[in-house]
Amino acid sequence: MRSKILIGLCVAGLGLVGCGTKSDSGDGAFSATNNTTNDTSDDTTGGESGGTNNTTNNTTDNSDTTSADSNTTDPTATGTGETTGSMTSVGFIQDPDGGGVNIECDLWSQDCPEGEKCMPWANDGGGAWNATRCSPLDPNPAQIGDECTVEGSGVSGIDNCDLGSMCWDVDPETNMGTCVAFCMGSEAAPVCEDPATSCVIANEGTLILCLPSCDPLLQDCSEGQACYPIDDAFACAPDVSGEMGLHGDACEFINVCDPGNFCADAAGVPDCAGSSGCCAAFCDLSDPDASMNCPGAAGGEECTAWYADGQAPPGFENVGACVIPM
Repeated sequence: MRSKILIGLCVAGLGLVGCGTKSDSGDGAFSATNNTTNDTSDDTTGGESGGTNNTTNNTTDNSDTTSADSNTTDPTATGTGETTGSMTSVGFIQDPDGGGVNIECDLWSQDCPEGEKCMPWANDGGGAWNATRCSPLDPNPAQIGDECTVEGSGVSGIDNCDLGSMCWDVDPETNMGTCVAFCMGSEAAPVCEDPATSCVIANEGTLILCLPSCDPLLQDCSEGQACYPIDDAFACAPDVSGEMGLHGDACEFINVCDPGNFCADAAGVPDCAGSSGCCAAFCDLSDPDASMNCPGAAGGEECTAWYADGQAPPGFENVGACVIPM
């Protein structure tokens, strides 16, 4: 199952499920449910130990713990921000249950007429990508890694990046971002040329991006970004939490929690302020006091393994999440 990318990030994993999508949080949101990364398997959502309900398959069997409708956002989006505090222009990553999509062209095959390219965009005026369309290809396009500009907002689907890429992490005030590559290959076998990135397939397939891989315990992303569980992997995405994003704060999208936190299902977070999900902390299983140090330890939170026994990728064996065991 793929996730969507919107502002805010709900992870499916630790046994908690049910993040709702809030498309009014800002432009460029990811919805976790439909997201998929290079490690594509839907099995991770049913982990025994808990985890995130995010669609990060590589991430854990704990996918039930995170709220399913997490979204990530592109910092250039200009949504209302009503539910995300001061975050206003970011793209969201959503989960697959976030509603239908309008697929006008194929991002994988780039089947638009000559002089155009297939691009994700928000066709409903919201802050989350939910459709694809053919957009004009700039005659002198910016290349992957180059500075780029968008027309209108980060979810307009119109930018000056080359074929097979899009302008990402857009500043809403300047409409400038960086060109990021689309995944190559196919949805069943996605590929990223840069080995330091993972293929994130989100928002019901309207986003296929090669984003930097990261370690949730180290939070080793660039400034202004955080390491979130997206589909099968942990990837860097813009942190659009604004004044929210602390432990216990309500969340409905993947990237609306502060660095070191993820959007967990409401049932896994003590005194959760949200109806569907709340931000919870990652924890290090190698720390003997990890459970004691969980922010919600007094309410029953424990440091729970993100991955089922024997399923953690090399180097991620100690990744855990502070949630109430299910």
